[in-house]
Amino acid sequence: MSSFQEHTSSWYAASRNLHRTWPKLEGRHDTQICIMGGGYTGINTAIELAERGFKVILLEANHIGWGASGRNGGELIRGIGHNLDQFTNRLGQEGVLALKKMGFEALEIVKTRINHYQIECDLHLGYADLATHNRHLPDLDSELDELTQLGYPHPVKRLNAQELKSEVVNSAFYKGALLDEGSGHLHPLNLLLGEALIAEQLGVQMYEQSEVLRIEKGERPTVITSEGVVTCDQLILGANAYLNSELDHWLGGKILPAGSYLIATEPLDPALCESLMPKRRAVADMRTELDYYRISADHRLIFGGLCTYTGKDPKNIADALKPNIQTVFPQLKPLKIAYEWGGMIGIGANRLPQIGQLPDCPSIFYAQAYAGHGVNATHLAAKLLAEKISGQGERFDWFAHVPHMTFPGGRRFRAPLLAAGMLWHKLKDAF
Repeated sequence: MSSFQEHTSSWYAASRNLHRTWPKLEGRHDTQICIMGGGYTGINTAIELAERGFKVILLEANHIGWGASGRNGGELIRGIGHNLDQFTNRLGQEGVLALKKMGFEALEIVKTRINHYQIECDLHLGYADLATHNRHLPDLDSELDELTQLGYPHPVKRLNAQELKSEVVNSAFYKGALLDEGSGHLHPLNLLLGEALIAEQLGVQMYEQSEVLRIEKGERPTVITSEGVVTCDQLILGANAYLNSELDHWLGGKILPAGSYLIATEPLDPALCESLMPKRRAVADMRTELDYYRISADHRLIFGGLCTYTGKDPKNIADALKPNIQTVFPQLKPLKIAYEWGGMIGIGANRLPQIGQLPDCPSIFYAQAYAGHGVNATHLAAKLLAEKISGQGERFDWFAHVPHMTFPGGRRFRAPLLAAGMLWHKLKDAF
C-alpha cells in the first residue's frame, strides 16, 4: 500500500508559489515514456522529451518536489562529479574533457530555463568555495587554473582571507576563497514547481500519490501502483536517494542515501544581512562534512550541513547546526530559528552521476547519485536521457561507460562502515 506523505516542514514549502496538486494514477494507461520520480530529474526529463514530441506520463509517490529537489540547499554550482581526471583510463582525455564541459553546460541549462519561462525562484548569481585550512588554498589555485584553461565563461577570482570578508563572508573563520560569478543560489522548490507547470503545458500527464510498487521488465516495461498500471516503450527511474531498492536490487546497490540538514532563521535586519554576507553570494566550505549557506530573498540565513551516512536524523536539527553557525558568525548569538528540516541526497562511490540503462532491460533508463550537486546535474542528466531516447546517444554514453561500484552489505550494513570512513576524514579536517 502506498504511504503518501506531505511536504516536509521547510521554509521552501512554507514559501512556495504554487499550492496545487495533481491527481492519483488510476486505471490502465499506455504511453511512449513513463518516468518515476517527480523531482528535478523526472520533471526536466519530461520537459526535454515532450519538447521532442514524446508522449510522457510521470509518477510521483508523494507531492511533486517532495524529495531532495524540494529540500536542498538551493545552491546552483558549476561542475558535475568529483575529480573527473580519475576516469581518464576509462574515457580517455576526450571523454574527461567532455564531462568537464558538460559541467559548465549544466549551469546554463538551468539559467536558460528560468529566464526563458520567467520562473520566479529568486535566482541570485555569485558563489564561493571557502578554505577552512591553509592546505585547501593550493586546491583553490588549481581549480582557478583549470577553469581558465577550459574557458569557463564567467568571471572567477581568488580571494585572500581579507578580501573574502568584504566580498563574500564577513568572518574570520576562513583562509581564502574562489569566487565564481556564474554559479549562485535560488529557491529550489519554486524552481521545480515552475518547471512542473511547463511540463504540464507541454502535455505531460503527471500523477501524485502514485508510488510504484512493482516493475515488470520486458521490451515494453510495465509499472504498477496501488490503483493504476502504465505500460510504456521506455521507463526512466529518477527517484535518486528515495529509490525503493526492492524495485531493482542492481540499481539500488549503486547508491547510498546520505542525510543533509538545514535551518532557516527568522528574517534578519537587511543591514545585518549585508554585513554578514556582502552581495549575498552562496558559499560552501571545503571540509568533508561541509557547511553551506546563503541569505534568502526575504533576509533569512539558510544554513545547511551535518551530512550523515548512518540513516539516523539528529534529534534536534537546529541544536545540531547552531554550533556550526556560531563558529562562522559568533555575533548571531542568540539566534532565532524559524524552520528546520532535512532530507536524503544520493551518493555513489566515485561521486560521478550515474546515468545509464539497466543491464538486464535496456528499455529502462536511470539517472541518480548527484552527490549534493543535483540542482544543475539533474538538468544535464535530463537532457542526456532525452538525447539518447531520441537517437543521439554520444554524450549519454560517456556516462554510461563508467562502471559504478555496488556498495557491500545492503543499506542496513553499509551505512556504519561509511560512517566510520567519514569520521576518519572529519578527523583529518580538524588538523
